[in-house]
Amino acid sequence: MQIGHPAGAAQTGTAPANPNVASLRVFVFALFFIFGGITSLNDVIIPKLKDLFTLSYAQAMLVQSAFFAAYFIVSLPAASIVRRIGYMRTAVVGLLTMTAGCLLFIPAASSSLFGAFLLALFVLAAGITIVQVVANPLISMLGAPQTASSRLTFAQAFNSLGTTVFPYVGAILILGSLAKVDQATLDAIQLAAYRAAESQVVVNTYIGLAIALAIVAAMVWANRTKLVEHTSPEGSILNAFGLLQRPRFAFGTLCIFLYVGAEVAVGSIIVNYLMQLDVLGLGPEAAGKHVPLYWGGAMVGRFLGAYVLRICSPGKVLAVAGGLAALLLLISANTTGVVSGWSLLAIGLVNSIMFPTIFTLASEGLGERTAEGSGLICMAIVGGAIVPLITGFAADMAGLRLSLAVPAVCYLLILVFGWYARRPLQNC
Repeated sequence: MQIGHPAGAAQTGTAPANPNVASLRVFVFALFFIFGGITSLNDVIIPKLKDLFTLSYAQAMLVQSAFFAAYFIVSLPAASIVRRIGYMRTAVVGLLTMTAGCLLFIPAASSSLFGAFLLALFVLAAGITIVQVVANPLISMLGAPQTASSRLTFAQAFNSLGTTVFPYVGAILILGSLAKVDQATLDAIQLAAYRAAESQVVVNTYIGLAIALAIVAAMVWANRTKLVEHTSPEGSILNAFGLLQRPRFAFGTLCIFLYVGAEVAVGSIIVNYLMQLDVLGLGPEAAGKHVPLYWGGAMVGRFLGAYVLRICSPGKVLAVAGGLAALLLLISANTTGVVSGWSLLAIGLVNSIMFPTIFTLASEGLGERTAEGSGLICMAIVGGAIVPLITGFAADMAGLRLSLAVPAVCYLLILVFGWYARRPLQNC
């Protein structure tokens, strides 16, 4: 696909003098906010479903596995859709797929089957994957090339805002009743009634999201002609796999897998971790309200990191961030009370610069094949499906504290990659 331009804009290196650009940016910022927020809402859904279906930690982590598996399965097909019908129309496809996923929570609640909830989450994540494949390059197109980085950073701030707001609201709407009922005291009929009622709480939340997503999809569709695009369905997207023969790109792609997996694993256990008596001993809703602090740290860190990355080697900054994350996990696992709880939450702050820095270092030197590399890196987000599951198994076998060793290993490997890529590619 050739780069698209807002209708009537000159194809030059300067920002198009067209009022359409500003309105299209608003839609893209909204996309970042929405898919970031809905993704982080999983951290609230996990303890809810764990309680409703009396799941082990490993079983509860299947929520993340079902969700992030979509990135592995849908990323390259999504890129193919973009090539065929363009960015704006593909964004609508993604939003409508997300809407369908939200609505699937209705039959999932009626069935009272955990697997039905996993299917709904997979469809929802498939839509998010499509939207994410669209959003990053689209925001780069809407303005002058020399300011693309600042626009991407600003858009990611909206993503972080979503990951901060959604879990807090979700904790109030979804987790408020967890501590009020002891399922062990219920007979079979009462238990079925309780699960149906509490499932409806989840359904109501996602119905609200479905309505909002449908409205945004309609708005994007109404503005679909404001971006002139030239589609090019020829060529195989599978050629991208040849890039894995490049050691630096392959190592960086692995680190995206590890980073997303570690970030999601930590976020997924925060509620249950903070509820432990030897940590903060909080109730479910109170613990859920702490999740935004983890994701909010990433939002703050992005602004700080943007400055630090201007004056320091990105590879060295990444290495330091990976080392600090592993250190914080070590502290949390070997302390109690406030220190244990807040050292875990502080990992969000050092997470902030990892994804964009790994992406940039891995993509360095790809030239015209950068878009292909981006598709493969997006596939590597499947780490969010696998690492949390391994962490869940570790928690079942050895407890939540020792399970922190799984994300710690991920962060240590990221440290190694940062040091490996600390110099420009031609000097490595």
